[in-house]
Amino acid sequence: MFKKSKLDLNSVSGILLAFAAIVGGQLLEGGHFSSLIQAAALLIVMGGTVGAVLLQSPVKIFVNGIQMSVWVFFPPSDSPQTLIKQIINWSQVSRKDGLLALEAFVPGVKDSLSKKGLQLLADGSAPDKLRESLEIEVMAEENYLRQSARIWEAAGGYAPTIGILGAVLGLIHVMENLSDPSLLGSGIAVAFVATIYGVGLANLVFLPIANKLKAIINEHVVLQEILVDGFVAIANGEHPRLIESRLSGYFI
Repeated sequence: MFKKSKLDLNSVSGILLAFAAIVGGQLLEGGHFSSLIQAAALLIVMGGTVGAVLLQSPVKIFVNGIQMSVWVFFPPSDSPQTLIKQIINWSQVSRKDGLLALEAFVPGVKDSLSKKGLQLLADGSAPDKLRESLEIEVMAEENYLRQSARIWEAAGGYAPTIGILGAVLGLIHVMENLSDPSLLGSGIAVAFVATIYGVGLANLVFLPIANKLKAIINEHVVLQEILVDGFVAIANGEHPRLIESRLSGYFI
């Protein structure tokens, strides 16, 4: 059911504004942008965070979560109005030509829930059995999507702690080289920048991505609920106008 959409300018402007504010504040205080660039600190924070998330997540969930991050900037364009029009069209066809006529729509439908619903209608499934079967698929997909989105929430939880770990490692490096002042600066820089990376990535990237994905999933689940209710209404032989009126209540 997910379709490509236009670039979400809200997400782009949000992340640019967040990073611009931090870098701008650093420059206004007399600091240098180069002081925020520390490869060792980035390796510690990113490597440690990814490793921790991989440890808690199945590979399939992890890969799907990474792929879902594209939705932050290109969210699915599924429209409830378009979906309701499609359901009404199926309802009109079924009232005119019978439920079996809906089988002709199955090959042209892309998402699995619509295919399954149309096929069950064409097979003459009882409304309660139809709902039960479709709701199982809705719950399974919702659970899968939410587990995938949680990898970003997990990353947001681990990153600050890994940043502190990087800071401790940097301080250990400093303590080991107290006799050589030339090495003290780099060690202290890694220590503080690792903390910045951990806290910054968690609160500016990982957690916002997780929350955005959860909002998109919620919208998707609502669309699926509309679809299930529409199929059940068709199975009950309800009038298309009544179906449209009830399904329109799902959105404002």
